[in-house]
Amino acid sequence: MNGIAILETKELAIGYRRYRQPVRVVATGINVTISAGRFVCLLGPNGAGKTTLIRTLAGMQTPIEGMIFIVGAPLHDLSARALAKRMSLVLTQRVAVGMMPVMSFVALGRQPYTNWTGRLRREDEAAVSRVLAEVGIEELVHRPVCELSDGERQKVKIARALAQEPRLMILDEATAFLDLPHRVELMNLLKRLAHENGLTIILSTHDLDLALRSADRLWLLSPDGLLREGTPEDLILDNSFSTTFSARGIAFDKSSGAFVSATRKKDAVALHGNGILATWTCRALERTGYNVLPEGAADISVQVLLENGQPVWRIDGRKKHLCSSIEDMLTTLNERRHAEQNEEDYYHG
Repeated sequence: MNGIAILETKELAIGYRRYRQPVRVVATGINVTISAGRFVCLLGPNGAGKTTLIRTLAGMQTPIEGMIFIVGAPLHDLSARALAKRMSLVLTQRVAVGMMPVMSFVALGRQPYTNWTGRLRREDEAAVSRVLAEVGIEELVHRPVCELSDGERQKVKIARALAQEPRLMILDEATAFLDLPHRVELMNLLKRLAHENGLTIILSTHDLDLALRSADRLWLLSPDGLLREGTPEDLILDNSFSTTFSARGIAFDKSSGAFVSATRKKDAVALHGNGILATWTCRALERTGYNVLPEGAADISVQVLLENGQPVWRIDGRKKHLCSSIEDMLTTLNERRHAEQNEEDYYHG
């Protein structure tokens, strides 16, 4: 979807102005442009300033320098009502609304369009019904918000934000406190809303793996005050992830898209096999520190087989072993490694 940028920043610097103290700058030189229908995830280590950036983009905090434009208009030139029609915000804090039913809570999103009485018109009621269906919470309309689960409550907050009919939605840690299935569900919901509704969505999150799989673009905010942005794949290949999340003893593995221990790996293991059994065997070997060479050559090899319909793992090396489970295979490999190390120590002692 082309046209005017939904969000644009120019030489933005974020931070804090403190009474009778020097200004604390968190990040500078932020120049980003987002068009309609994009799902963007903001990632960064703790303390890098993600919440500060979210608060600044949402107009809750004044920039140190630079400009923010929402659908072409300077953010701080917009009235509260005009801004609410362009942008909605979903924060992590629990909402204290007592026994208010979901329908009434979602309808609060229509405040930018109603008069001082807050009375809903026919088009407001239609908008509320539409967003309830889009988020898939029609069955919750009469439930009190305070009785909802964390996952249901997040959907209701998103529905209220959608009821504003914004062009831009900003969410701060919306997947926090959710279990994995509900985090996946919420990420899929946000991605669908962005793509199907032409809505621009920015989500601050710690869910690295889900962000890599779901986001159209990533923003990486590093402790050095730089924001790197691009497609997930480009940011992996140009080492932006390694730079942003550098930490002692931890490294970002490009091949798996995950963080791994930077300590020395154990022996190389050649893995032979296909399908889901081989996939999880590879994961188990890498998790315990082995350098896995799929279909490669090494002094030790593991072959995943099916015998009489049951999975078995055959270890070939100086000796051959047949294992009935991944745990058995790992135990055998480790015992074998210790025995070989003891043998080397004996002869070199």
